[in-house]
Amino acid sequence: MIFLQRCQATLILAGLLMLVGCQTSLPKAGQHNYVLETTRQAQGADQRIRFLVIHYTAEDFHSALNTLTDEHVSAHYLIPARPPHVNGQPVAWQLVPESMRAWHAGASGWRGRTNLNDTSIGIELENKGYSQRLLAQRFYPFPPEQIALLTSLSKDIVKRYQLAPQNVVAHSDIAPQRKEDPGPLFPWQALAENGVGAWPQAWRVKAFLHGRDPHQPVESALLLSKLARYGYPVSADMTPRQQRRVIRAFQMHFRQSDYQGNADAESEAIVDALLQQYPSSAD
Repeated sequence: MIFLQRCQATLILAGLLMLVGCQTSLPKAGQHNYVLETTRQAQGADQRIRFLVIHYTAEDFHSALNTLTDEHVSAHYLIPARPPHVNGQPVAWQLVPESMRAWHAGASGWRGRTNLNDTSIGIELENKGYSQRLLAQRFYPFPPEQIALLTSLSKDIVKRYQLAPQNVVAHSDIAPQRKEDPGPLFPWQALAENGVGAWPQAWRVKAFLHGRDPHQPVESALLLSKLARYGYPVSADMTPRQQRRVIRAFQMHFRQSDYQGNADAESEAIVDALLQQYPSSAD
């Protein structure tokens, strides 16, 4: 009888070990002194990476590389203006693993979230930024080979984290009071056409413009409320100058022919088109 009980116990233990072996994550020998059971996964979890932020360096590549590998500021990736090639493939510099937090966004906000360093990947593009000419700024363009590499890298990131189009943003979008990068010459439309980021469909903009003069003034408060719905950081206590900076950041992204920061009918039509095209429920 005792022999039979021992046999039964041995069979039960063997069966349990087989079940655990099939359903449990077993660390390699010597790696840990514990076992992780992974057969039940919580539903209350989501992806940490929500945003992709595009910057320009405002300095040459070597200076930017030194800056971004110092202890004060960092980014996940740095792309030269003219990337070198290895075995026929263009090279981008990865400075921070995507699993880690980089210090690229600073004080920032987008779609109700703040401190976007915690939830974003930052890509820096070698670009001089702009030079000041009397009362105007002269921004510098981005070479095609740099944008081609950025597009390939960004497409992989968007796919990897299932980023919503409206969550691919400019540094100036998330920090309009402080930043202007990557500026009005950055090819947002071309990226969107390649599956990276948002861009308003022309027919929607035309429909919302409804025959108005594109530069017809509109109520700033109404335009800002729509920009806030799309994602821009807007607060009730902003000064008129701060309000213009938010509108200007939006225009540098989506209406690059005129980014003076005026609240006008075309800007309103563009944000109306974006809100319709990319519902706020998307994340």
